[in-house]
Amino acid sequence: MPKIIPFKAVRPTRDKVSLVASRSYQTYTQAEREARLDYNPFSFLHIVNPGYKYAHEITGEERYTLVKNRYLEFKEDHIFVQDKKPSYYIYKIVDREKQVFHGIVAAASAEDYEKDIIKKHEDTLENRETVFKDYLKTVGFNAEPVLLTYPDNTIIASILKNTEKERAEFEFTTTYRDTHYLWKIQDEATIKTIAEEFNKMKTIYIADGHHRSSSSYLLCKDLKKNNPKHNGTEPYNFFMSFLIPESELRIHEFNRLIKDLNGLSKEAFLIKLDTVFRIENRGEIPYKPSKKHHFSMYLDGEFYSLYLRKTRYTFKNALDALDAQLLYTTILQPILGINDLRNDNRIKYLNGKKDIINLKSMIDSGEYAVGFGMVPVNINEMKKIADDGLKMPPKSTYIEPKLRSGVTIYEF
Repeated sequence: MPKIIPFKAVRPTRDKVSLVASRSYQTYTQAEREARLDYNPFSFLHIVNPGYKYAHEITGEERYTLVKNRYLEFKEDHIFVQDKKPSYYIYKIVDREKQVFHGIVAAASAEDYEKDIIKKHEDTLENRETVFKDYLKTVGFNAEPVLLTYPDNTIIASILKNTEKERAEFEFTTTYRDTHYLWKIQDEATIKTIAEEFNKMKTIYIADGHHRSSSSYLLCKDLKKNNPKHNGTEPYNFFMSFLIPESELRIHEFNRLIKDLNGLSKEAFLIKLDTVFRIENRGEIPYKPSKKHHFSMYLDGEFYSLYLRKTRYTFKNALDALDAQLLYTTILQPILGINDLRNDNRIKYLNGKKDIINLKSMIDSGEYAVGFGMVPVNINEMKKIADDGLKMPPKSTYIEPKLRSGVTIYEF
């Protein structure tokens, strides 16, 4: 049932792809960003940070317009070239730990998102949806695909394996020591087979990119409404995606940091926690939980382990049993007064790939009062919640692989 189609990607030329490709803008430190912007004129960061050349911070609609201008300049200078025929793109990543991810970059249907053929498992932050929709509407392209996952498929796996025997269109290694490869599939018979195999699937799932997919859907609604000749084939009806088999996903947790104790003293806070959790003070030694329904907490220079008192909590569905939801319903909302996880600025999310020392240092600095850690969600939990039409709290999963921006670009 999912409609997954080939498209004409805009791509860097082979000799410049390693210079163009970048991580998400927010993942760089200021020093890293400035070094790349100062010494690499081909970096995609020049497009997403167009004000750098003027040494001026630019925001909102003005920034979006300049992003589009920089993008058009990259095309005019033939740094970017668009493929002449619609293609599927096989993308493979071998990371520094020798984990291998490979899948297909293609265009997924916004209508499938609306009809829940592309299933969501995580709630989104409303302001981010709107901001990114407006950004897409102005710039007219998407350079970072949504990560979708599908049940392992032997026919698609065979196509990937055979294609990867050929010389790659792109092959480059990043400073993170991840090696990226890209192959182009233009053969009509192979394209037909891939499309048919996806169409046989009942559903596919968003693994990472809920905000990007939601914003693309909102954009589609806007443009469809304002196009009297809309016929469903326009590029805005689709969004760029990277589809990988479920067995290759790597799922990490997101930890939570809270700015204050909601007016409570440390002692009063611990007493309230004791109602629902068995608490053990672990001292200054960093502690991470190893089981579901167990949490780590860092407060006032000390780590604690929190063990759920199961007699005080009832699991009515798959969402209730999710640790991110459990943390919200037992601590964040009733004790710390955080009702709106989508918009409350008292909470920050820190992905679990970062060392627990990162969480500790942010609290020790005084910027935050308390932090919580949990174990990662697994793929079956994620699918069960999506299948039941439920939504995880925002930032419940940090999922790999992470693609580089600017390697394939989808225009609409």
